[in-house]
Amino acid sequence: MARWRPLADDLDPRVREFTEALRRQVDRGGLSVAALAEATGYSRSSWERYLGGRLLPPRYAVVALAEATGADPAHFTTMWEVTERVWSRAEGRHDVTMEAVRIAEARAALGRFGPAPAAPSPAPAAPPVRRRPVLLFVAGVVAVVLAVVGVTALTGGGDDGDDRARPGPSRTARAAALPAGVKCTGQECTGKDPEGMGCGGGNARTAAAAWVGGAYVEMRYSRVCAAVWARISAGAPGDTVSVTEAGGARRSQRSRIGRDPEAYTSMLAVRAPGAARACATLTTGSHGCAAPPPG
Repeated sequence: MARWRPLADDLDPRVREFTEALRRQVDRGGLSVAALAEATGYSRSSWERYLGGRLLPPRYAVVALAEATGADPAHFTTMWEVTERVWSRAEGRHDVTMEAVRIAEARAALGRFGPAPAAPSPAPAAPPVRRRPVLLFVAGVVAVVLAVVGVTALTGGGDDGDDRARPGPSRTARAAALPAGVKCTGQECTGKDPEGMGCGGGNARTAAAAWVGGAYVEMRYSRVCAAVWARISAGAPGDTVSVTEAGGARRSQRSRIGRDPEAYTSMLAVRAPGAARACATLTTGSHGCAAPPPG
């Protein structure tokens, strides 16, 4: 019987209920996580994330678990559909919360300068050489305040416009505005591993999905990282998956299934998930894509 680690205290009750139901079913089937991986075709590391409540499993993985443990797949897919909606709403709330945090941090930074000092009583005019350091100090304070306001406008301005068309805040300012564990955003994420950079899990959602032959291809999107990547499940060795920018430069990232029946690409920075599409090409010759509506 599996010995499960406690789920996170802040996990949504319905996500917790679904995860615990999956755990109970694995226990009823008498499977270890390694045996479950072998029976379902999903890797052990994936099941550790799914059963740990850190990542919502794809529908096909839930069906595979039910079949491997002798349960009714329809029951678990119904639970999955409810949980998927809760998971997506939680991602939206997270985005709103981070927006509020960025604004609060910028306001706090402005507040550290304090109120303007009261005007001193008139004093005899200083010689020009003595007035110069004072003027330089005042100019420096004004420049710092303007810089903080500029950072607020750039990090809190939403998704309008192309990040490549305007200068961004410094790396230090961007890092301070990101959630714990997230290590990149925008163009910094291109070519990076989404899990390794903290863009996956609860920071991502499936923006589009499609069956290609017997494989399941997904377009994964992380708003906080402003990037997409493609993931393929239930595939075979040699099947490839790619994420490609729509129009323009047609940048792309590609990956191939090895020993595990799933794989995902590196990230591609985008303005919105509709600016790219995820495609799979199977060794059987089947080819297909998943793409959200443009915008």
